[in-house]
Amino acid sequence: MTNQINLREIALGALMEITEEEAYSHVVLRQTLEKYQYLEKRDRAFISRTVEGTLEHMIQMDYIIEQFSNAPVYNMKPMIRNLLRMSVYQLKYMDSVPDSAVCNEAVKLAQRKGFYNLKGFVNGVLRNMARRLSQIDYPDPRTEPLHYLSVRYSFPIWMLNKWVMQFGYEVTEKICRDTHMEKATVVRCNLTRASKEEIIAELEGQGITVRQHPYLDYALEISDYNYIKAVSAFKKGWIQVQDISSMLVAEIAAPNWGDTCIDVCAAPGGKSLHIADKLMGSGSVEARDVSETKVRLMQENIDRVNAINIRAVLQDATVLDRGSVGKADIVLADLPCSGLGVIGKKQDIKYKMSEKQQADIIRLQRRILSVVQAYVKPGGVLVFSTCTIGADENQYNVKWFLENYPFRLETIDPYLCDELKSRTTAGGYIQLLPGIHKSDGFFIARLRRLEEPEDAEASEEAQDGDTR
Repeated sequence: MTNQINLREIALGALMEITEEEAYSHVVLRQTLEKYQYLEKRDRAFISRTVEGTLEHMIQMDYIIEQFSNAPVYNMKPMIRNLLRMSVYQLKYMDSVPDSAVCNEAVKLAQRKGFYNLKGFVNGVLRNMARRLSQIDYPDPRTEPLHYLSVRYSFPIWMLNKWVMQFGYEVTEKICRDTHMEKATVVRCNLTRASKEEIIAELEGQGITVRQHPYLDYALEISDYNYIKAVSAFKKGWIQVQDISSMLVAEIAAPNWGDTCIDVCAAPGGKSLHIADKLMGSGSVEARDVSETKVRLMQENIDRVNAINIRAVLQDATVLDRGSVGKADIVLADLPCSGLGVIGKKQDIKYKMSEKQQADIIRLQRRILSVVQAYVKPGGVLVFSTCTIGADENQYNVKWFLENYPFRLETIDPYLCDELKSRTTAGGYIQLLPGIHKSDGFFIARLRRLEEPEDAEASEEAQDGDTR
């Protein structure tokens, strides 16, 4: 590895942005790797693993630090706190990095950042830790089951408590464990541009490992590549990076030739593009979102695959677009949510989310649903989805929606492989769980409109909604 101190400084800078400036980890890491894409693959991998691993295990890192420090972690200077976290991660999880190098480089980096008076503290904590790391006492799963899960997998107690109540302890541990598993990238083949055989040959020609995903024939798992934008099949628009759970949204929407579709919270546009592909150039898809930045991002994806029946549109989903009332055969409502189903890809979510924020999100979801339901024509379909796993944002929202609007759930079994079919899918929805299913955590429900939409703004009572 070249220029180790510089690589650690890059990683520390990324952690500071994520933990102290509330930036999103996947955005910061993507921007960091794009900025330093000239580095060797192993150096980029070191940066990625250090940042992602530290975030993945942050509660555990803090627990360990406090076994060796008189100062509580949250009383430390933010720079020192994150320097210790990433150093502990290297000591515990990166066997190829010598303990002495971890300690020495941390001290040098503390000095480089101007913390000369704390270099002795950093040195003492890390060297003592390196000697005694295997002797740390962790919470006992028999006597402190939630505390054990919290420290072992780095999840906040409030979140674990909710999941244990809904899914049970065993399933909750499987969910937590799955977020720590390394996974291949899932891509959707754009079969309007190339055959699956051509796509596989193109990928394997670049030395990329390709495996078939078990849920959908056009979904592939790829690994052993460095940078997705350098993959020729991606540059040609033959593949779209998209989790299988997201692909299932378009499957369950099941558009017919010539349908009009509105995706009300569409960025970055994967589901909208999938619908456009399934329409085979017919009909129309409006991919809407609330910011110009998101609309530009969607347009870039549309241009890359050269889709002709889709356009990116600036539109706030909470504001009624009267011109769209009763016009859509399909409305995709993939709504803002807590994101707890994709923690494996965005580790910082579990630290930034709170119960209060979740309650605010539920109110926003209901406000959006109360508006966008009006766009569905009589007999049309609304597909409601989230990338989270709690009943509060999913099943309870469906129940509230059915109590307030003229829709009914209908079976989604015709659109699923046998492995995914269950009592709930026969009833109209699926809750995918990490560690249980081969996908992200995701919720999808298919609802069909029964009668003419009312030509009115949704009532204040329905918009605010009971968030119980």
